[in-house]
Amino acid sequence: MSSPKPVDSDQRAAHKGQQTKATIVEAALGLATQIGIEGLSIGALAEVARMSKSGVFAHFGSREELQLSVVRAYHERFEAEVFYPAIDAPRGLPRLVALFNNWTKRTTTEIDSGCLYISGAAEFDDRPGPVRDALASSVNTWLAAMLRAVLQAKEEGHLEADIDAPQMVFEIHGLILALHYEARFLKTSQSLTHTAKGFENILKRYGASEMFTKPKPVTLKPV
Repeated sequence: MSSPKPVDSDQRAAHKGQQTKATIVEAALGLATQIGIEGLSIGALAEVARMSKSGVFAHFGSREELQLSVVRAYHERFEAEVFYPAIDAPRGLPRLVALFNNWTKRTTTEIDSGCLYISGAAEFDDRPGPVRDALASSVNTWLAAMLRAVLQAKEEGHLEADIDAPQMVFEIHGLILALHYEARFLKTSQSLTHTAKGFENILKRYGASEMFTKPKPVTLKPV
């Protein structure tokens, strides 16, 4: 019997490098929720990660690449928590409702830390460049998924045939933005109740049947 082929030292080094970079990105995500994406720097992250500046720099090469890595990691986490679980729901309005419920749940978990999509928009709305493009692309990708869910619900006959699908997505997006603002900034105790009622009203206005107009309740943790 031949002996097991030894693991190449380069492979081990590459794997360790990937693990280290993932750890740094995780620390950067936590830091970005406190000081914003714009506040990220190689020096600040090195201090939080307890690494040398040169060690952090070796994994990213620039402050901008560090920021882009954070945006990508945040989007991947958002998809994992909001989008992919909803795919298990039946096509049509059940899936749209699942997407909204997951989105609402995700928003409530970010009341203390903040949403990088929202804070990033405030930081980079008037600053053209790769970071702004990455943020906008991530948000547009998500809104496109919501639009597909609305169109599928229309195709399944769960919504009226003549609805304005982009308008419906705009209104749903507005609810989430209002929830974040009301819960995080104004500390409004009824923000989740208002959000659920707002979504129920949107569904009814666009022709959803009664069985789909009661979003799953989400509990807002005390602040």
